[in-house]
Amino acid sequence: MDARTAYRRADASGRCHPVHLVVLLYEQAVQDLQRAMVAMREGDIERRTKELDHALLVIGQLQATLDLVRGGEVARNLDRFYGVVSASLMEAQVKGSSTILERQIGNLLSLREAWLELEKTHTSEEAPTILDATADAAGTARADWSA
Repeated sequence: MDARTAYRRADASGRCHPVHLVVLLYEQAVQDLQRAMVAMREGDIERRTKELDHALLVIGQLQATLDLVRGGEVARNLDRFYGVVSASLMEAQVKGSSTILERQIGNLLSLREAWLELEKTHTSEEAPTILDATADAAGTARADWSA
């Protein structure tokens, strides 16, 4: 089962922890970027565009759900991170650069790992606690947010 299907099932059941849904979105974005890289290697511009567009939608969804007021510095850091990822994906599309995509896959996987750790240690659905706990992870990933 791919991340998109898992996300839909988890969301529809209402039994999934919000942090797990975030992890699934990261996995979906990575899968989209991996498929875009395959399309890029095969010279399939239409498929590459479709996959990058979907990755941008996923990143946009992650960014849109941030609570910049209650989330404080962590939410602002994640907002910047998602902005950099989105800009990099658009640059990769224009330049046809798999190197940029590889870098962003690495960035997304790095932050995904932080969310996985958070999922293991927190069972509460209290958003400020989740955001506070990811502060170090977001700060660490920010150092590698190059385009």
